[in-house]
Amino acid sequence: MFCNTCFYWRMMSRMAAERWTFLTNYGHVLLCIASDPSIRLRDVAGKVGITERAAQRIVADLIEAGYLESIKHGRRNQYRINGTLPLRHPLEEQNQVAALLALIEPPKLRARRKEGGILPTGPAPDHR
Repeated sequence: MFCNTCFYWRMMSRMAAERWTFLTNYGHVLLCIASDPSIRLRDVAGKVGITERAAQRIVADLIEAGYLESIKHGRRNQYRINGTLPLRHPLEEQNQVAALLALIEPPKLRARRKEGGILPTGPAPDHR
């Protein structure tokens, strides 16, 4: 029994070590949205490897904290990132979200920036 238990934990530890990443799911969701501001949450979930409900919860948290704004376009949402806000951890809070996105920008975003597109920063203008 002891050998089987040890083997199980060694395998679990090895699997976890192969799967960890430097960014949290929140960071991955933000990168997906930066790459495609009109991306569906179902697609975000698939890219990040989480459930659609988890993606919805993360986006709701980011909106509530002011990092994202959701703008309704017909049946779809378009998201705008507030890149001027600081990162949340005390070790990182001297940096803005825009710095993280610029450091690890997805290829689509890099191409858009080269074409003259601008990294979404600051709150969206009020179009009421």
